[in-house]
Amino acid sequence: MPTEPAETPPGTELIVPERTTGYVKGRETRDLILRTALDILIEDGWHAMSMRRVASECGIKFGNLTYHYRTREDLVRELLDAVIAGYEREFDHIVYRADLTPEQRLDRYCQLVLDDIPSKQTTRFFPELWALANHDPFIHDRMHDLYARARAPLHDIIAAMRPDLPPETRETLALVISAAMEGTTIFAGHDKPFAARMGLIKHIAITGFVDMVRRYKP
Repeated sequence: MPTEPAETPPGTELIVPERTTGYVKGRETRDLILRTALDILIEDGWHAMSMRRVASECGIKFGNLTYHYRTREDLVRELLDAVIAGYEREFDHIVYRADLTPEQRLDRYCQLVLDDIPSKQTTRFFPELWALANHDPFIHDRMHDLYARARAPLHDIIAAMRPDLPPETRETLALVISAAMEGTTIFAGHDKPFAARMGLIKHIAITGFVDMVRRYKP
């Protein structure tokens, strides 16, 4: 069982990417647009997230929205960047903590992800886009880019635990751990049948992940 609680889960915190041009008011507007788009996607799904609805719910003109994001794809690209940046900040804080062993870093990383899964935002946001990725090449590529970035700190932790393993094996271990954690969303996420067991699921999963990385033999 983890001896200490993980850092506060990042949830779907947005870190709006900086642009080389613009001003404070413009950044505030982009923040409003992204948060509004995220809310619509979580509550009503991708097909409800039209550019005109986003503009309407932001209380801005459609032309003002397209000044910042010319297409829905541009909006989604920056939305995903903003979401993953929130996770990356928390992951980096764990990965490079000098006072934690690699095993403790793996424990904290997994706690962070699994503590976030029961939130309504995470339960709806990521599965919604993964389902769409089956039919939309743009979303497919964006989602795989997003998860590759999310796995990168996990790969670094595994490399610290098992420097004897080849890079491809470490990458595959990271993929297995990530897939196992994300897969709990449909069973133990927000309002799902096994949500009440998430504490036990987390304990079993993290114990197994640490043991798997420590003992794995190619």
